[in-house]
Amino acid sequence: MDRAEPTLRVATPADAEPIQALMKASAAGLFPAFYNDRQVESGIQFVADVDQLLLTDGTYYVLEAAGEAVACGGWSRRARPYTGSGDSGTDDRVLDPATEAAHVRAMFTRPDWTRRGLGRRIIARCEVDAAAQGYHRLDLLATLSGVPLYVACGFVATGPQYEISLLDGTPMECVPMSKPIEATVATTVAESTLALR
Repeated sequence: MDRAEPTLRVATPADAEPIQALMKASAAGLFPAFYNDRQVESGIQFVADVDQLLLTDGTYYVLEAAGEAVACGGWSRRARPYTGSGDSGTDDRVLDPATEAAHVRAMFTRPDWTRRGLGRRIIARCEVDAAAQGYHRLDLLATLSGVPLYVACGFVATGPQYEISLLDGTPMECVPMSKPIEATVATTVAESTLALR
């Protein structure tokens, strides 16, 4: 029997625990094909970690099936580029949509739910909601396991693969990527906004 199509909704701070469990299960199942044991262990601890600010800002989404979280991800209007990047005084700064890109953040799918278009659904929602707040581009720093999804969604690498340093000093290879928000998305959002006035 086919599984029911998961339902997409905005995540809230109350969802932190099931989302955290989903993130860690995803990293444990998918990272080993791309990273060594030390990187996987560190990634589970520091990359697969809920950013409470995303939940508070209402820019993070969860896909649920039969009451269980099976995929999550979202975007940020804040300066912090990724979970596990450490803290700086400018992390909470709101990005300027006229000159800066919104950041796609923390995309995770439970290993038994991959290759079902769930990541694409979340990216599409990110585009619409970021466009509604005036952003024209989405940037991200992709883990190697996430690159195929982002390429399929129209992102392109903006530089070579390079190593970031996680909070325990473990290096992890990532790829910087970017995508302009589709003109059709921006136009639809603008027309919807005008219709509401």
